[in-house]
Amino acid sequence: MKNIAMWLLCLLIIFLPTNVFAQKRVPILIYHSIDEFTGQGSKELYVTPKNFEEQMKYLRDHGFTLLTFERWKDINTVKKPIFITFDDGYKNNLHAYAIFQKLKNDRFKPAGTIFVISDFIGGSNRLSAEDLKRMADSELISIQSHTATHPNLKNIQKYEYELKESKDKIEKVTGKPVIALAYPYGDVNEKVIAETKKYYKYGLTTTPGPFIESGIRDELYQLPRIYIKYSTTLNEFAKILHESRK
Repeated sequence: MKNIAMWLLCLLIIFLPTNVFAQKRVPILIYHSIDEFTGQGSKELYVTPKNFEEQMKYLRDHGFTLLTFERWKDINTVKKPIFITFDDGYKNNLHAYAIFQKLKNDRFKPAGTIFVISDFIGGSNRLSAEDLKRMADSELISIQSHTATHPNLKNIQKYEYELKESKDKIEKVTGKPVIALAYPYGDVNEKVIAETKKYYKYGLTTTPGPFIESGIRDELYQLPRIYIKYSTTLNEFAKILHESRK
């Protein structure tokens, strides 16, 4: 009987498509400023609106499905899932929102996640509460947390303000659940993960590479991301996506 079972298992492995056993690989892209670079700050943390629009058109034209973390489980059902994320909540992220509005149609629904620093909302060069509410209501943009003040979470003792208070403040602004946290500087350890799990379902690092589903402990609190930079050409963008899905 055992020999028959083994024989059937071998046939199953041979004849089922290889992608049945393939690990899920999902690129999560990270942006900061969507604007022209004028000489202030780190140039590579900018992507011009023109380049960003070309990149989003590439995703549209090559059949990608843009998701937010509210739809994480859809990575198993949609075609070519990808996440577009923005850190810090800069005012110039409105350029990305405008591009999403421009490209939206019956066949393509852009979606992205902005991780805001809650104490910086409405500050100089930052998105206002009104901006965040408008984008959240559009369902094109999900507003999530980048902590209250952007500390290195590995170096603090009092987590409630940075994690819970930030979550609560953003939820009051948008009226929508906050379920994901982008760790400042991408830094994380076991203690940070344990505290994050009290309030969030997902934690994002800046570890380079795509998410590869492996079932390891706390993998949803160690999500990697791929930087898209000022110098990233469209050909390089396409190569990044190709490599991340191999």
